[in-house]
Amino acid sequence: MEDKRLAFNLAWCKGCGICVAFCPRQALKLEKGKVASADDSLCIRCGLCEQRCPDYAIYIESEEEAQVHG
Repeated sequence: MEDKRLAFNLAWCKGCGICVAFCPRQALKLEKGKVASADDSLCIRCGLCEQRCPDYAIYIESEEEAQVHG
């Protein structure tokens, strides 16, 4: 999954912490009331954070999609 990356839409994040709680590798944290990467090298791109986020503020995208979104 090297061609995938974790992406955030901080405008949609309400800082509920659900994604942080469900991350099996503790790769996420809350910072200033928003989700942030605690350590990107720990992320295994399992998608649990994306599945659990009630606001669709966190997602896994391909490098190609990242280039399109800027």
